[in-house]
Amino acid sequence: MDKEKLQQIYEKSLAKNCENFSNFACEYEDAYRLKKEDKCYMRSDFAVDRDRILHSGAYRRYQGKTQVFSFTNMFDEETSNRSLHTTYVSQISRTIAKILRLNLELVEAIALGHDLGHSPFGHDGEVSLSQCCVKHGIGEFHHNIQSLHIVDNISLQGKGLNLTFQVRDGIISHDGEVHDTVLQPQRDKTEKDIQDYIQSTTKGENIIWMPATLEGCVVRISDTIAYIGQDIEDAIRLNILKREDLPKDCVEFLGNTNSLIIDTLVKSVILNSYEKDFVSFDEETSFYLYKLKKFNYDRIYTDANVKKSRMIVDKSMDILFDQYLEDLKKQNLQSKIFYQFLDSKNEKYISSFSNPEKVRDFISTMTDRYYNEEIKTYLLPGSFY
Repeated sequence: MDKEKLQQIYEKSLAKNCENFSNFACEYEDAYRLKKEDKCYMRSDFAVDRDRILHSGAYRRYQGKTQVFSFTNMFDEETSNRSLHTTYVSQISRTIAKILRLNLELVEAIALGHDLGHSPFGHDGEVSLSQCCVKHGIGEFHHNIQSLHIVDNISLQGKGLNLTFQVRDGIISHDGEVHDTVLQPQRDKTEKDIQDYIQSTTKGENIIWMPATLEGCVVRISDTIAYIGQDIEDAIRLNILKREDLPKDCVEFLGNTNSLIIDTLVKSVILNSYEKDFVSFDEETSFYLYKLKKFNYDRIYTDANVKKSRMIVDKSMDILFDQYLEDLKKQNLQSKIFYQFLDSKNEKYISSFSNPEKVRDFISTMTDRYYNEEIKTYLLPGSFY
């Protein structure tokens, strides 16, 4: 193989891609890893990261994890799951980033990896797992922190994926739940800042935290754009609300379907962020988006059926967490936490984390179906092992 010629072709292609970059885009040459590696000479470092995420076990499990409505994927396979949501975030991010002339490969890698650490049963599962984690002294569970933990410490038998700082930062810095008026990159962030953020956030502190790149900001705002209208569509599909229930002023301004809402929000971001070192909605769009978020919270996320599902997840999560701790204490090698999780991890992972942390990591990797089967294993008579 003529490696020198391949390198020349690669560098020429990369230079061509960079010609259209905005002054605020993250350049390919800015990419760096904590552990240095040889260059690929077919893909940029960010493209390598994207492909590592795509081929990871955590990415494959996206399709089995709830987005919002727990247990619904058992009977309605068109209800949104993490795989669909991640695809939507990626596509919306790329649409915005292309017009803003940003680094599309960095955007895509962050978008595809941003929810890898989500527990089964969406935010219900996250709240329940967090309660267990606090109970056992390892601090709160946050899926953005767990996403970074997966790519750093769990994937590849515990070796981690060795992703670039920019992708890792984008993954841990996404937060679609926060209503940001303006997202401006914090470009001077370091690895120490990330570790400080993890320590403070798991203690329950509320930290103002922005991505280090404009690409990370685009993914963060796209996360909100991707879920706000889709959650409404899923709620209508499941008869939790009707389309005519939507606030009339929000409908008039944003639209009454997911497609129209996405169209309005994406156009607002592009118009208000073009050739600027931040991303934002205009004030009027931001106002109606916030109002629609509040409507979703009141009518969807705290719906009686949704809360009932959360109670089920709360109770079962506590049982499962305690059972795995008992299995570890007794060295019950027949438990799946051993033969389907710990047995495939290297000595570094085994020695670096406490038993509650290992249980947290195992449960967070589960799909909804896997979680349900484990609950049956421990609770149904005659089904134990």
